Formats: sequence, structure tokens, C-alpha cells
Amino acid sequence: MITRNKGAEDVMPSESYIWQTVERAAANVAQLYGFSEIRFPTFEKTELFVRSVGETTDVVQKEMWTVKGRESTYTLRPEGTAGCMRAVLQNGLLNESMPQKVYYQISAFRHENVQKGRLWEFHQFGAEMVGAADPSADAEVIAFARELLDTLGLSEARLHINSIGCPECRRAYYDKLREYFAPYREQLCSTCQSRFDKNPMRIIDCKSPEDKAIAKDAPVITDYLCDECREHFDTLRSLLDGMGIAYEVDPRIVRGLDYYTRTVFEFISDSIGAQSTICGGGRYDGLISEMGGPQTPALGFAMGIERVILAMKAVGYDFGEPSVCDLYIASMGADESRRAAVIANSLRREGGFRVETELCGRGFKAQLKYANKIKAKYLLVIGQTELETGKASIKNMKTGEQTPVDLNSGFNDTFMNTYVADRVSAELPD
Repeated sequence: MITRNKGAEDVMPSESYIWQTVERAAANVAQLYGFSEIRFPTFEKTELFVRSVGETTDVVQKEMWTVKGRESTYTLRPEGTAGCMRAVLQNGLLNESMPQKVYYQISAFRHENVQKGRLWEFHQFGAEMVGAADPSADAEVIAFARELLDTLGLSEARLHINSIGCPECRRAYYDKLREYFAPYREQLCSTCQSRFDKNPMRIIDCKSPEDKAIAKDAPVITDYLCDECREHFDTLRSLLDGMGIAYEVDPRIVRGLDYYTRTVFEFISDSIGAQSTICGGGRYDGLISEMGGPQTPALGFAMGIERVILAMKAVGYDFGEPSVCDLYIASMGADESRRAAVIANSLRREGGFRVETELCGRGFKAQLKYANKIKAKYLLVIGQTELETGKASIKNMKTGEQTPVDLNSGFNDTFMNTYVADRVSAELPD
């Protein structure tokens, strides 16, 4: 038997409704904030990620899935923002009214150490806003993420924010970082030794426990912000205060991708382990110009679906039950089976009901057992007598109550009325 690859997971029907709960909630909240869905390819030219994500990041240096093709080198997307911005630029959305607001639900790929909530193939919900430079845009994107997590029962997730400034701020900051790390340079991992000259801020983001310990007392970027970046960050904080969105300023957040500028943020949940980030994002005002487009402000966030579902389960979120069969039609004989198929098709098309018929040649008793197994709400039996007389009964599988029906006339109306009446009755107090 061929089995699935390491670092990937199957989602069975017993779990897929949970994923659908998250995906529907994300799409609904996105629409409240004026975001529309965008779709883009699973793979891109490798150059896109090297230039945008950054050649000194762990993602590019260690984690990308890349293959050499006939015309170029291609990479399975390790995240969504770069491909999304490429699509926005290439398809002319920058020529339309600003801001452009888009969201996506994607699979992505990183060759990381496999562990709970961290896979080689993982899934993200992402949202991007293009063309808005004002701090109010930052506040709205953060409010969107906060609203989504609250909707998913994750109000316990804590918001951490920081500003990593602009290229001008970071020149002076990089000098201070090199000065700080110089005595420890030989103790750093080989990756961070190469980052020392190119991008010392990446050392702060290193996953190595030894490097984390060295970086613990490193200078923080907020001490080196220029006047414009400081004003932007102060205004964002004021807006979040006014919106009642609690946050903690965390000067150690730099995010793992090079395209970020100014605002960065993370939502952290302790429900699936200490300091676990389930959502993160920020501003990336230089990304589109790095791709060959005009200088265009942009920002967004991404939420890891696997981690979010783990967190929702940990806090006891009520996902409800997966949809079940509304009506199971048991039949005995070829003619009866044909009539069952006609009734089922009509109810599906006209009433939107989930109807199932016997397809595996089970005997009558086995059909009744199957109807119970799939938790059918109602049962209709069509035997020779029912077929000849056109008279049958719909059985409520929970109460046992039977409702007479005419198979030849008005069946759909009778079933719909019975279904609605029973639903109303079930909701009324005793």
C-alpha cells in the first residue's frame, strides 16, 4: 500500500466540516471588511521568493521546495503574500481604485521539522491591503484579524505589536546590532554568521536556542525609529486604544520575512503550547517596487489553519455536528428503487435536502441499520404495496412519529411542511 508523504495530512469527512467552519467564518469576516477573494498559482519562479521573502531568511535558505524546470527554476509557494502581490501587479489591480483588498485560502509548503501544527504542506488564510499608507489601514487590518480570531472562539489570543522601521531607521540599527553581536560572532550558528553582514536583524529571529540566548539583550529597533516611523507607530497605538483592542508592544518581534517594514504584529495563543503564534502580519511598503512595480504601500496578515483548529479544539470551541442525511429512502425491488431515485432527485433539486437512497443492494433490515448509522432524520420505505397504492409514511427517526404521504401527488410539499414543523416544534420550550 502506498502511504501519504511525511509532513502532510489527510482530512477525513469526519473532520472536513471543522475546516469548512473556519473557512466560512474567514470568508464572512473578510467580506465585512470589504475584502474579495483572489486565487493565484501554487508555484512561482524561485526568483520571486528570493527577492521578496529575502535570501537571508530561514524560508529561502533552508525551507523552500524548489525544482529546476525546462525554462526556469520553480518553487512551491512557502507563503502567500509574494504570489498575491505578483498577481495584483501583473493583472493591473494597481490601476484600479485604492485600496485594493483581497483575501485567499491556500496550501503552502516549507521543509521544516515536522511537529504538531507544523507540517511540510500547511494551509493559510491570508488578507492583503494594497495602496493605503495611513496608520488607520494598519489598525483596520489588525481589527480584521482580531475579529476573525474572536469569531473562532480565540479571544484568548494575545496581540503583540512592534515597528521595525523603514530602511533609513534600520541603517543605524544594523550598525548597533553588529556592534552587539561582534563579540559573539564565532558562537553564532553558521547561518547567522552569514547574516551578520547582510541582515543582522535576522539573527534575532533565529530558531537556535543558543542564538536566542545571545540575542536576548540585543538592542531593540524601537530605540532607533526615525520621526516618521515613530509617529506612524504612535498613531497606530492610539487607534487601537480607541477601538478597544488590547495589545502588548513587543520589540523582539521582527517576523521571519524580509519584506516587512514598520508595523509587524502577531497573535499568540498559549492553548497549544507556550508562545505559539497562530496569526501574524504587518506592513511591506517596499515589496511591490522590489517586484518591478511602482512604490506602493501594502500590508496584510496570514493565519495558519492547522494551528487555529488545534487552538479552537483546545479552548473547547463547539463546532456543532457535520451535516447528516435529511431523508433516507429504503426500497425493495428494481421498480421501487427507480421511484426512490426520482423522489430523491426531486427533493434535492427543489428543496435543497440531503437525500440518500439504497445503492449497495442491502436487504431491508440492513437498510434500516444503515439509516440509523448515517443518522438520517427521516425514513421513507417504498415496497411493492407503497408503489401500487401510492401511499406511504415518512418516519421521524428521533420521535418515531409517522406522517402519511402520497407518492404520486404533493410529496415534496408534504415532506417540506413536515420537516419545517418538526424543526419549529423542537425549538419550542416544553
